[in-house]
Amino acid sequence: MFTGIIEGLGTIIEIRSEGQGKRFAFNADFVLEQTKIGDSISISGVCLTVVKIHDQRFQVDVSPETLARTTFGRAKIGDRVNLERALRLSGRIDGHLVSGHIDGMGTIKQKQNKGNAVIVTIGVPESCSRYLIKKGSIAVDGISLTINNCDPNSFDVSIIPHTAKLTTIILGNVGDRVNIETDMIGKYVERFVTERQSHSKENQTGRSIDKQFLAKTGFI
Repeated sequence: MFTGIIEGLGTIIEIRSEGQGKRFAFNADFVLEQTKIGDSISISGVCLTVVKIHDQRFQVDVSPETLARTTFGRAKIGDRVNLERALRLSGRIDGHLVSGHIDGMGTIKQKQNKGNAVIVTIGVPESCSRYLIKKGSIAVDGISLTINNCDPNSFDVSIIPHTAKLTTIILGNVGDRVNIETDMIGKYVERFVTERQSHSKENQTGRSIDKQFLAKTGFI
C-alpha cells in the first residue's frame, strides 16, 4: 500500500527480456535506506517487487500483463520515473490510499499555466472516468492528486510548484500516456451496492422488488 506522495525520482538504466516479460533496472536519485529484496515499490504508480538491489540501483521483473496495461510497455532507457516505497502503518497518510494496481492508461491532452500552477488535462477511458468525482482523489503515475473537474472523457488537475519539482508530471508532453489508478473507495462502494441490488432484486416468489411493489404491498 502507498500514499501517492512521491519520495523521489529514478531513471531506467536497463531493460532486458525475461521470457514474455521484462526485467527493468533503475537508478534512484535518493538512498534506498532499509530497502531489501522482496520489498514493494511503486514505480510511476505500478506496484512492483524488488528482486535485486545495490546502493541506489535496483531491479524488478515486469509481467506481460503489466507491460500490456501500463506505460511500462512503451518505456525506454533514460525515462524518468516516480518512486515511492511501501507505506509504513505507523506513518502519516499525507496523500490517499493507493494500491499500485493500475486501472488503465490516460493521455495528456493539455497543459496550461494558471497563476503559480499548471493545469494538466488528461483523457481517460470510461472504465476509469466512472470512478471520478470533482474534488476526489486520483493517482497519476503514482502521484496523489485532487481532481478539479471531470467528465466522461477526461479530468484536470492542478500541479503546484512543489509537485512539479519532485515528480515527472510536468515532464510529460501532450500525447504522452500516464498510468491511472482511481480511488479504491469508489470501487468498493460500487461493488457493495451492485451486490446488494443483485441479492435484493427478487423476493422469494421470484417477483422484482421495486418501489411500485413495496407501495402495492403496503410497505410504503
